[in-house]
Amino acid sequence: MRYNHAALFAEVADALPDRECLVFRDRRLTFAALSERVNRLANLLLSQGITIHQRRASLQPWESGQDHVALYLLNGNEYVEGMLGAAAARAASLNVNYRYVEAELAYLFNDANARAIIYHARFAPTLAAVLPDLEHPPALLLQVADESGNALLPGALDYEQALASASPARPDVEPDPDDLYVLYTGGTTGMPKGVLWTQAGILESGIGAFLPEGTFEVDTVAEGAALIAQSEPAVVLPLPPLMHGAAQWMALAGLLGGGKLVFPDVVDKLDAPAIWELIDREGVQRMNMVGNAFATPLCDEFERGDYSGASVQLVGVGGAITSASVKQRILTLLPQAVIADVAGSSETGSQLTNISTAAAPATSGSFLPAAGTCVVAEDHTRVLEPGDPATGWLARENQIPLGYLNDQAKTERTFVEVDGRRMALPGDRARHLADNTVELLGRDSVTINSGGEKIFAEEVEHALIAHPGIQDVVVVGRPSERWGSEVVAIVATKPGQDPTDAELLADTKTRLARYKLPKAFIRVPAVLRSPAGKADYRWAKDLAAGSALPV
Repeated sequence: MRYNHAALFAEVADALPDRECLVFRDRRLTFAALSERVNRLANLLLSQGITIHQRRASLQPWESGQDHVALYLLNGNEYVEGMLGAAAARAASLNVNYRYVEAELAYLFNDANARAIIYHARFAPTLAAVLPDLEHPPALLLQVADESGNALLPGALDYEQALASASPARPDVEPDPDDLYVLYTGGTTGMPKGVLWTQAGILESGIGAFLPEGTFEVDTVAEGAALIAQSEPAVVLPLPPLMHGAAQWMALAGLLGGGKLVFPDVVDKLDAPAIWELIDREGVQRMNMVGNAFATPLCDEFERGDYSGASVQLVGVGGAITSASVKQRILTLLPQAVIADVAGSSETGSQLTNISTAAAPATSGSFLPAAGTCVVAEDHTRVLEPGDPATGWLARENQIPLGYLNDQAKTERTFVEVDGRRMALPGDRARHLADNTVELLGRDSVTINSGGEKIFAEEVEHALIAHPGIQDVVVVGRPSERWGSEVVAIVATKPGQDPTDAELLADTKTRLARYKLPKAFIRVPAVLRSPAGKADYRWAKDLAAGSALPV
């Protein structure tokens, strides 16, 4: 059985109407209540003609036949309603990085041709400056009230008032598994691109592992929902912003799996006390976070405060370095938990996993591949067998995206045929080791060519972060007359520690070949990362070149 998110959610809600499914601040919504809000939003979109216009079968992989609904929002029930409501109207939602400046936002809205924008009131002034630069003004602006108190933009509707005036009935359309799920890349190494998945494809690739066994073997959506209704529900906490793919997948897995989705009261920053209080109050079982940038302050607060954390069963980490020492620290504090270090991308879904438990020392850098994951030769001619010493491209086949929105050339470069099999090669370098694990080396776009040798920035970052005095690190190349490009490490040290360059080099050379060692260290109070925790390599390169300031 292949599923559309909205269709599956509607059936799960019918099967579990009175079960609580979402908690955010003073809102505690049952499946029936959330389903009604999703229907109201879908009917509002439909009333503005925001829906599907061309069937998938008639389109090229880089084309969309659906209207696009931009979610310019912080975490909360409105974000989930936006994703499911758009899908129920047969439109496609898309994520917006709320840290973008005006020029970046204008690019994104124009690239996506957003027909509707749902936004928090705090972003109204920025959006007002952007709207005149849009090639196609949106048909609908929905403003979500917040603490900013900003007035409605001209022509905008108040979100709650607009929902209250819309019909709560199931929309008179039939969502299809091939309707789009659109996920814009982060744009930390280049311009953001809209990755086009089918709803069924991302459900199987990024979410399906959390659904009951047999969910994809039934014949109807109702049968799948019945299996989910009979399974044990989970309480799920996505900590990264929902504009980040992994957070969306965790949230959707919770709701579509019949569980309860919870958000901290504070969503515009990492408020560690609020997070631990929520975990203990709601009995959170699954949570995800992005690397050391999230894990370290959460561990610090747990050690300072009086928290239990006993309900936590699974901690998902990924999107940035989570060092073995920090994983071990989490397991010391939460010995009952399993840590799943998950690697993947907007173009592959969850692709690699490294599992750590209290029973064995935590490791980092080597992963077990998910179904369909492989390593492809440099020239794309063959799949590398486990044990082949060559470095290749991390790839995935089967459930992968269609392409990039409005970009035929990039679609054809990234989604290629290897041995007659269509694969996604988003640009990560890797080796397939003899024991069938995959050594992930890093994104090719941040690879450093120094003295004729390829050096993978993330490999150097993993080696540096193991030093006990390093809080965070990002590695880039900068022009060098001697080497062509040289390795530069931008580091933030832990409070009270200040290792010298010589000490860092001495420690790092025990894990790296000499030619990979940094030629220079730049110390900063903090490494600049996106709200999703991903390093900003453009900022780092500018800093290494002397054209940017530390944050």
